[in-house]
Amino acid sequence: MGNFDQITGFEWDAGNIDENWDKHGVSNAECEEVFFNSPLLIRSDSSHSREEVRNAAFGRTDTDRPLFIVFMVRNNCIRVISARDMTDKELEVYRDRLKKSA
Repeated sequence: MGNFDQITGFEWDAGNIDENWDKHGVSNAECEEVFFNSPLLIRSDSSHSREEVRNAAFGRTDTDRPLFIVFMVRNNCIRVISARDMTDKELEVYRDRLKKSA
């Protein structure tokens, strides 16, 4: 994905400010928490990338809620496209990758 050292914050606008809450019950604060908590797994989402590079993040909120987040980096800010609870399969892959990296 690149270097998180260049990230200066998050970008929320009228088009995405409440969408994750309305669709999946995930707050903007929970989305942001995932990027500050460990472990955080990030992979490129090139199959859905068209004009801008999209990435997928697998991580946990401060309350240990496992989330799957699709995001892009625009103007040194993380722009969350969608966020939801991890599926059972995603949670299994997340745990397996953590074990392998330990």
